[in-house]
Amino acid sequence: MSRPPHVDDAGRPIVAELGRAETPDEIADRKAAASARRRSNQTPLNLVFALLASLGVVALVVLVVVRPSSIPRDPIDYAAVAADAQDAVDVPLVVPELPDGWTANRAELVTGGADGIDSWQIGLLTPGEQYIGFVQGIRVDPRWVSEQTANAEPTDRLTIGGQVWQVYDRREVQDPGNLAYIMTTVSGDSTIVLGGTAADAEFEVLAEAVGAELRAGGTS
Repeated sequence: MSRPPHVDDAGRPIVAELGRAETPDEIADRKAAASARRRSNQTPLNLVFALLASLGVVALVVLVVVRPSSIPRDPIDYAAVAADAQDAVDVPLVVPELPDGWTANRAELVTGGADGIDSWQIGLLTPGEQYIGFVQGIRVDPRWVSEQTANAEPTDRLTIGGQVWQVYDRREVQDPGNLAYIMTTVSGDSTIVLGGTAADAEFEVLAEAVGAELRAGGTS
């Protein structure tokens, strides 16, 4: 019987480029070289998998953490909040009527605070994307006013909306926070404090609206 093609007399496959069967040493060398090639190919592949896994973690963090905080909150209807809170105090709460572009991110009646004084508070965002806090203190004392004005001394006096306002310009103070500019006025049992980071013109718009409400007797 003739032997099959491509094998030697011992039945071992003949390697074409050698023209004979591989020796045991050649077989061992070929397997070692193949293993080395697989290992070298796996290293960059593993790096790619690790990079993709890292990017997946980052994407998850962006979706879970960043996206919710970027969703704007609905503006607060501070007039409705004032109407609900009015029965809790015997002084009309001031609800300034402001033009388009002004929104509120906070509205709250704080009764019997740490100083024992009731106050109606609104956080306002201006068309210039700045902040002005509105506070109506009821039957306040000098200490309360000092706290609201960061213990500053008045720098000016203005008449806006039929009201005389004390001005406290703290823009030159290092790190004035949300009290870079403050205005205060008194009407009956109410002391109004406006404090924030907006430009003078936006403070004047708010002061005019407050004055109009005070002349009308606040809100019921």
